[in-house]
Amino acid sequence: MSSWHSLPLEVTYEVLGWVAFFSWSLSFYPQVLLNYHRKSVVGLNFDFLVLNLTKHSSYLVYNACLYFSPAIQRQYHEKYGYNEMIPVALNDVAFSVHAVLLTGFTTFQVFIYERGGQRVSKTCIAITAVVWIFAAVCFFVALGNHSWLWLISIFNSIQVFMTAIKYIPQAAMNFARKSTVGWSIGNILLDLLGGITNFGQMGVQSIDQRSLVNFYGNIGKILLSLEVVVFDLLFIIQHYVLYPARKERRDIVNVEHVTPLLNPSLTIDVAEDDARSTNTKSASSDA
Repeated sequence: MSSWHSLPLEVTYEVLGWVAFFSWSLSFYPQVLLNYHRKSVVGLNFDFLVLNLTKHSSYLVYNACLYFSPAIQRQYHEKYGYNEMIPVALNDVAFSVHAVLLTGFTTFQVFIYERGGQRVSKTCIAITAVVWIFAAVCFFVALGNHSWLWLISIFNSIQVFMTAIKYIPQAAMNFARKSTVGWSIGNILLDLLGGITNFGQMGVQSIDQRSLVNFYGNIGKILLSLEVVVFDLLFIIQHYVLYPARKERRDIVNVEHVTPLLNPSLTIDVAEDDARSTNTKSASSDA
């Protein structure tokens, strides 16, 4: 069986892996806290949220199965060689579990906070339904001949596909609104750090093993890192260059979406008080 050749590279691998874990895991919290602070999810694209939940669920299936299942590990070694290391680390599994939980919690916030007129699009619902139906069909195909490595590779491909498209609705929404208000840039900066360190972790393993098998043996992890970096750079450009946050823009958004929640009778009373005040001042001036 495979083993590390260099202790410093092994330590570097573990450090990079857990930096990626904490970066990607912490990247969920700025959005959660922003939603809580604003008591609103206006500006957070719901299609992104649904696609993201599907993506992380698929990635959890792949990571957990390859890391914990001896049968799948045996199939991996039979395909790529018994001298090759399993390309999934404990930090990958831990991240996937955390990502599913936090994405689910963010989805819960959608139901309890102000969301304006936003809703999940029919296109997103259709894509998600097709993906899970496809996954179910693949499961029954794999069940017949115990092709478990092939099956989890399908889930890995699903997470790559969902990562490629999940950012598009949010990027398009930012462009249409000419604003990134409601979309946490802290999430993006941490996400970018996670993508870079995740790619670095794979590179360290490849150097130690003097092999590129871990790259194409877990091509999904590599493509995930590249997709994350590309889209995060796009969001950074949107936030800091194209649509820099302005206080007046935040005020407009807050007023626009908070005012309808006010008690209508209170609004009328305030208006009547203002009218009486105006009449009193007018009478005083005439006198």
